[in-house]
Amino acid sequence: MRFGQAINRAISDAMAQDPTVVMFGEDVAAAGGPFGVTRGLAERFGGERVRDTPISEATIVGAAVGAAMSGLRPIVEIMFMDFITLAMDALVNQAAKAHFMFGEQCSVPMVVRTPHGGGISAGPQHSQCLEAWLAHVPGLKLVCPATIADSYSLLRAAIADPNPVIFVENKALYALKGELPDEPENVAIGAARTARAGQDLTIVTYGAALAPALDAAATLASQGVEAEVIDLRSIQPWDEAAVRRSLARTHRLIVFHEAVEAFGVGAEIVARMSDVAFDELDAPPLRVGAPFSPPPFAKSLEQQFQPSADRLIHAARRVLT
Repeated sequence: MRFGQAINRAISDAMAQDPTVVMFGEDVAAAGGPFGVTRGLAERFGGERVRDTPISEATIVGAAVGAAMSGLRPIVEIMFMDFITLAMDALVNQAAKAHFMFGEQCSVPMVVRTPHGGGISAGPQHSQCLEAWLAHVPGLKLVCPATIADSYSLLRAAIADPNPVIFVENKALYALKGELPDEPENVAIGAARTARAGQDLTIVTYGAALAPALDAAATLASQGVEAEVIDLRSIQPWDEAAVRRSLARTHRLIVFHEAVEAFGVGAEIVARMSDVAFDELDAPPLRVGAPFSPPPFAKSLEQQFQPSADRLIHAARRVLT
């Protein structure tokens, strides 16, 4: 099964089990989504539950907030994460705050699916990783799976959650192939996993950055350095306890992500570990992310822009000396 097909199965299974689950967005019905992820769902569940919408992200997310507060569990798609800027009022000022503002008398059980990241030379307005914006907002949850199994299980958890959840899919992963069990494991939002065990260095990552992180760890292992790779899976909330346990074993930390390094997820994790686990650190923690620049169009430039296993290995040598 491919990564995108696992997401499709998660939506299909949730809709089959719960008639309040609905889905709408630009081209999600007739066309099956810009990357084919929602193909076949309109035919199976009909036009009342799977709907194409006008090209208006503000309308899509605003309607989802109202639907969620009225008893439905909407799943909506923002075609590229870059376009979430047009829906920020509904997300940040409405969905994230309704539970608080109405004295816990209502919830907003909605999921916003959106692809981020590079790898297809889509340029500055279709390749950004903006998860740090949304992780900063109290009331929103945010997950970013890296594996086929997690793409299914985390989406099922997001659909079942009573809170608004941003489900971030790296478009470079859609064609990833792998196995999905007939009975996939339940995964809780906020629980990281150890993708590779080690005792010399902790590498914290998520999404499409997991693969180059594992490649870097394999190269380091051939040189006698055993790096532990933590796949966050969930960015808000993030599994602080898992990172801290790993750091207590390795005493060195690098956070590796595709998003711009400055003011990002890595900055928060490094700051937090420096605060609560300073005595465990034997070297300054490092971040490895994209440079402070819009993503370029040219394939050659995009390859240099995106964080690589080689850059991660270079950072590892810095914290190990």
